[in-house]
Amino acid sequence: MIDRADKSGMTELMRGIVKAEGLDDGSCAGASARDSKAGCPRHGVGFTLLEVIAALAILGLAASSVLVVIDRCVSSASDSALRMEAFTLARENLEKILVRDSVNETVEYGTSERYPDVSWQTVIEGFPEPVSGQMWVRAVCAAEYKDATGETQRIELIHWIAQLTDQQAGQLVGQQDLEKLEVEQVIKTGQEAAAYAQVDADTIAQWLENGLVKTDDDMFLRYNLDVFIQAQGNPTPEQKAQQVESVRELAMKLRTEQKGLEQTGGTGLSNEQLEKMSPGQIMDLVNKQRK
Repeated sequence: MIDRADKSGMTELMRGIVKAEGLDDGSCAGASARDSKAGCPRHGVGFTLLEVIAALAILGLAASSVLVVIDRCVSSASDSALRMEAFTLARENLEKILVRDSVNETVEYGTSERYPDVSWQTVIEGFPEPVSGQMWVRAVCAAEYKDATGETQRIELIHWIAQLTDQQAGQLVGQQDLEKLEVEQVIKTGQEAAAYAQVDADTIAQWLENGLVKTDDDMFLRYNLDVFIQAQGNPTPEQKAQQVESVRELAMKLRTEQKGLEQTGGTGLSNEQLEKMSPGQIMDLVNKQRK
């Protein structure tokens, strides 16, 4: 027979064995799968589908941001390379002009063999210098390319090569054109100028005080009078600067305007038609464009 003291000792011994093996009711080490629902931590169990989807969404957002940054960097690097190629091409064309012994008015254009994505244009022309109004030979070397967005970008280098004498400037314009332009433009007296502008002689005198330019021969030019007529007698300093001091200078200015119209193409006329137009016709066309 086992007395009560022995039974109590056996019970304590069994409880110690259960605790040592993790089988006690208060331990989760030996809990079954259904016991995990009661709050015991799970061991060796994978992520749920919701957790996997959330992780993939976060990874996708991070990856897309990285790809956008990489795409912008690649586009920027490509644009920088094309811009450098265009600048190099324009500079080389300008250097070729500067080493020449003489130059002629010309317009040349093409596509680079070394840089197939870059086109170029070289223009050599007589041009009135903006400050003094004297004639100079100007070289404009340009190169164009399309950037990553498809827009056309232009690099332009301008160099004033040499100042022209009146005789040299006259060689750039045909003598017949000069004579015809002189007949069309020159007004000898103030009364005739007033009649052309449809004002009185006193108004012409006021315009002269306000900066109306006359030729060295003390004659009026319709071109200069038109500046004051369009401004109603009060032209801005920029408009006054458009005036010329001689028929020869006017002819050169009109030739420059003609080349500008050829480049912009806003007249609806072909370059061949513009080339055949007289200075007077060019002037009428320029006045229409200004209006």
